[in-house]
Amino acid sequence: MSEKIYVGVDLGGTAIKVGICDEEGHLLQKFEGPTETAKGVDTVIDNIEKYVRHIVEESPYTWDQLAGVGAGFAGFTNIREGIIILAPNVGFKDVPIRAILEERLGKPIKIDNDANVAALGEAWSGAGRGIDNCVCYTLGTGVGGGIIINGKIYQGFGGMAGELGHISVVPDLEAIQCGCGKMGCLETVSSATGIIRMAKDAVERGDRTSLSLVQNIAAKEVFDAAKAGDEVAIRIVNRAAYYLGKSMAAVSAVLNPEAYIIGGGVSKAGDILFDEVKAVFAKLTPEPLQRGVRIVPAELGNDAGVVGAAGLHLRS
Repeated sequence: MSEKIYVGVDLGGTAIKVGICDEEGHLLQKFEGPTETAKGVDTVIDNIEKYVRHIVEESPYTWDQLAGVGAGFAGFTNIREGIIILAPNVGFKDVPIRAILEERLGKPIKIDNDANVAALGEAWSGAGRGIDNCVCYTLGTGVGGGIIINGKIYQGFGGMAGELGHISVVPDLEAIQCGCGKMGCLETVSSATGIIRMAKDAVERGDRTSLSLVQNIAAKEVFDAAKAGDEVAIRIVNRAAYYLGKSMAAVSAVLNPEAYIIGGGVSKAGDILFDEVKAVFAKLTPEPLQRGVRIVPAELGNDAGVVGAAGLHLRS
């Protein structure tokens, strides 16, 4: 075999996922092992090396065919220098991870943040396959994002481009403070955390809603209640969708992407979310800027990170 392969690493607080991809973005093999964060930074790095070697050894491919390793981290990264500035979920602070892994593995290493690699995975091999310009939202505990321009991640000055959750979209009188310290961020209303907060506020106000019977409200309960016709839940979902669509209208005025790809746990709500987002986008975006634009769910799920990380050597 002379075919080149690439290994992607998705470093999480509890698990490290690794996967082998070919040059077309097909995920050929994957493996997952514990991160062992509690044992310290050195152990986490040892595990990254061990899992990369393991997946290649267990595959039909040779070490010589491995053309590069990419890794995605949740946190602040200095992509150009290959340094993890801060990744709290794995205890990394100012770790020169690229240099360390290049020395240990003897292969080219590229790094990026987890939202960017997930976006690249979708653009390369998922819902954005064949699309050169797209923007990806990840709606989970927070709101992450990634921007793909001409088939490659756009990182911006300092590597901080794509922080879509921190676009200020909520008017001052309705805004609350975001975890970033600023007011009115998209993340405060369109993340699972924001949806749960709005639901709890409604219950505490005494609004008539079936959610008052739910002991531990999660975003799924809010969407289920909305689908069942609960007016309070519908209002919450529509508010989350409105500001998501509003942010897309702003992004379109700057980037004019061909597609918006929405992933993360909140995206599993389905049509009740997507239909409203599309309606708001159509209402707020000038017609020439919305022409031909698609708003679609992500396809790769938990594999987006490893696929995108592997693709850093070809698409970044």
